[in-house]
Amino acid sequence: MNGPLALVGGDEWRPGCSFDQELLAASGGRDVLVLPTAAAYEHPERAVAVAEAWFAGLGGTVRGLDVLQRRDALDAGNAAVVRDARFVYLSGGSPLHLRSVLKETPVWEALVAAWDDGAVVAGSSAGAMVLCDPMVDPRGGAFTVGLGMVVNLAVLAHAEADVASSHHRTLELASAGLPVAAVPTRTALVRDPDGTWRSAGAGSVQVFVDGRESGLDALPG
Repeated sequence: MNGPLALVGGDEWRPGCSFDQELLAASGGRDVLVLPTAAAYEHPERAVAVAEAWFAGLGGTVRGLDVLQRRDALDAGNAAVVRDARFVYLSGGSPLHLRSVLKETPVWEALVAAWDDGAVVAGSSAGAMVLCDPMVDPRGGAFTVGLGMVVNLAVLAHAEADVASSHHRTLELASAGLPVAAVPTRTALVRDPDGTWRSAGAGSVQVFVDGRESGLDALPG
């Protein structure tokens, strides 16, 4: 059975992210494996440090795994670490870089296998976007191909009350029947192992289908 999946809107590992305590408990342990891949060109060590401080306050321990370039994702040792993890967290950053690094690699295959075996998987901002297929292209709000841990769902990250113009464009470009989840910062769209979805954290997730607001029941099981 798949483990819990959390699609976070951004501003991860900060007050308001109450779901992280739940996810840590669901993992059955204390260890969190952080992949700062999306932040490869934005001081990835800082992302890991923020995660370390945050999860220490929740009773957890963080290990950062520097899967920063494609060669790292092709490394069998890195794939083994991911496969053995019970809680894997993808940081925010560049979704396009994250996708190019992980696509069709042993590390990606290991992440999917771990999730299939019940591990917790979380992705924030870029991480959340890439885990879905289709994926929103941040360069203009159109759609492109994601990695597809969840299919027939797209995530709009950083979807605050003052929705960006690119977000409006995304909703206009969405194909008929495609659910688009607008997830604010410090907020998560969580899929529990039974396939049900819920909103958690500081804000509220909105789901749009055909340009109109819908409910969480519109999301794929």
